[in-house]
Amino acid sequence: MSPDDDSVAGGADRLVGAVADGDDLAVEAALRPRDLGEFIGQTRVREQLDLVLRAARARGGTADHVLLSGSPGLGKTTLSMIIAAEMAAPIRITSGPAIQHAGDLAAILSSLTEGEVLFLDEIHRMSRPAEEMLYMAMEDFRVDVVVGKGPGATAIPLELPPFTLVGATTRAGLLPPPLRDRFGFTGHMEFYEPAELELVVHRSAGLLDVEITAEGAAEIASRSRGTPRIANRLLRRVRDYAQVRADGRVTREIAARALEVYEVDARGLDRLDRAVLRALLELFGGGPVGLSTLAVAVGEERETVEEVAEPFLVREGLLARTPRGRVATPAAWRHLGRTPPEPAAGQPGLFGT
Repeated sequence: MSPDDDSVAGGADRLVGAVADGDDLAVEAALRPRDLGEFIGQTRVREQLDLVLRAARARGGTADHVLLSGSPGLGKTTLSMIIAAEMAAPIRITSGPAIQHAGDLAAILSSLTEGEVLFLDEIHRMSRPAEEMLYMAMEDFRVDVVVGKGPGATAIPLELPPFTLVGATTRAGLLPPPLRDRFGFTGHMEFYEPAELELVVHRSAGLLDVEITAEGAAEIASRSRGTPRIANRLLRRVRDYAQVRADGRVTREIAARALEVYEVDARGLDRLDRAVLRALLELFGGGPVGLSTLAVAVGEERETVEEVAEPFLVREGLLARTPRGRVATPAAWRHLGRTPPEPAAGQPGLFGT
């Protein structure tokens, strides 16, 4: 089990989960921007990437290898497709977990055409033998295919056409330095600001033929956890509510009522997030409490709490990880409508409050 995605212990079915399922992937294909001009957000990465691609086209060669890092749902796959489109090149899509042997990678590399873009998702989960083969392929456009076993094994050099590797990772720290160093351009995808997500929601609403007000888009954006994929998913659920229980038009009131039905609150927290905070406050007085104990209290696996719920709660400043255990911040008390306790005499409160 990998902690890299919301599939950990039941997190894949969350409405606010950032990992796409089959339905999401089908819808995303229709909503994806086709070029850098249509791509919303990630201004710095977009500008830098535009320079890299323009320069490559001017030289008449292939673009440098590109590494994109960041949380799921921020547009790494979309950017890889845009790179291929901007270079007028075909794209081959695979993932690190699918490449368990060097032979798997050799088969893919040997079938690439000149200038083709190879998108390798979750590149940090590739096997070590394949990773070592990739070093030579990226640098020298050559791989050594080993034929036979034992003392009689023979390495046959195989020349590769120039290609562009686009690697995507949610955990850049797990990539070994020799692999990172072979990428000519590295871009880190940041979480989106609410104003950027409003633009994403308006664009998607237009493509889905959904009538939406500016206030309705703002309401959805504010609950989307800084992630376009979540914004698009919430938009579709709000659209369903508006069609069934209203006149089909998405306003702030309709969006708020719809997301209340789906248990996504004003800050984007869902049932699991609130269950963790409530257990921390009501059963343990705000903490500190150990992760395993907290997981038992909410009836979830330890990995689910740690990898699915905690990252967003920490990023929102609602929960803190300390050497003694998990602690609710004053913001968590206020978010659940409770008054933070006064620190005991001689004991400063969390973060000095």
